[in-house]
Amino acid sequence: MLGIKKALAKMRRVLYRRGQKREDIEDLMQDAFVRLLEYCEGGREVRDPEAVLVTTVQNLAINKARSRMRQRYADEPVEFLKIIDPSPEPFEVLAAAQRLSRMREVLQTLAPKTREVLFLQRLHGYSYAQIAESTGIPVSTIEKYVAQGMAILLEERSKEGTAE
Repeated sequence: MLGIKKALAKMRRVLYRRGQKREDIEDLMQDAFVRLLEYCEGGREVRDPEAVLVTTVQNLAINKARSRMRQRYADEPVEFLKIIDPSPEPFEVLAAAQRLSRMREVLQTLAPKTREVLFLQRLHGYSYAQIAESTGIPVSTIEKYVAQGMAILLEERSKEGTAE
């Protein structure tokens, strides 16, 4: 009985070191015992069952890994595979271009100072203090310009949402 426990422990270690999952280890070990039993029932003699079991379980693990590798590849030629194109559909590109054009039009309707402050803050990432320092406009006025510009852009964006 001690020999079987020793063989089981050795097989588990070998499979674990080969990166097998716990549930796969038990299946592989069972398959190894079945193969050993079939071999012995065929009238053959085994001198070192532990060595046979460990070798069998290693070979089964290798076969399982090879099988997984084969499953990664498609059986059909590349020309016939359906490959998903991640690029947007033509109607999505057109809709985005139209939205961008409309936003440009809306931005052109803003007062020049409002547009300048909005670009400095939203596009270039300047803080209100940096904008105030470079333009000479008080921070409170800059806050108002940004709020006005964003309100107009958001209003236009919400009109688009209801039009779709």
